[in-house]
Amino acid sequence: MTLPLTVRAQYVKSNTFSNPDPIAAFTQNVDKQPNISVNIQVQANNLGNGNFEVVLDINVDAKREEKILFKNDLSYGAVVSVEGVDEQNAAPFVMIEAPHLLFPYARNIISDATREAGFPPLLLAPVDFAALYSQQQGNGAASDEGSKDKKKSSK
Repeated sequence: MTLPLTVRAQYVKSNTFSNPDPIAAFTQNVDKQPNISVNIQVQANNLGNGNFEVVLDINVDAKREEKILFKNDLSYGAVVSVEGVDEQNAAPFVMIEAPHLLFPYARNIISDATREAGFPPLLLAPVDFAALYSQQQGNGAASDEGSKDKKKSSK
């Protein structure tokens, strides 16, 4: 079966990595595991004619004993086309399939950024975008027209 979804372009909208106190990060309490929180949000904007901009916002915070080790805020986007599906029914393709296709690329960017900052590479666990979309639908947070949908996850 062929998906009616085509990725036309993908891009980094923004990527910010901060390491506020690298000396402390690499010299104090290094035997203690950091607490890492991840927040993932998906946004889709209807561009018209079956085209959508899908943006994965991934925010990572790493702390050790309440001291920030690093923060990585990535917005990774794509322009996708949905064909053969009317725009009212395109939301599952745009909010499930598109992020599913984009996530490995965003995950790699975050892994590379943490490694190049001197930390072990952060490998994000796969995300079940279908479950997040279903949860969102159950909460009534979805847009009726699928023109602007959001979804969040914390790990």
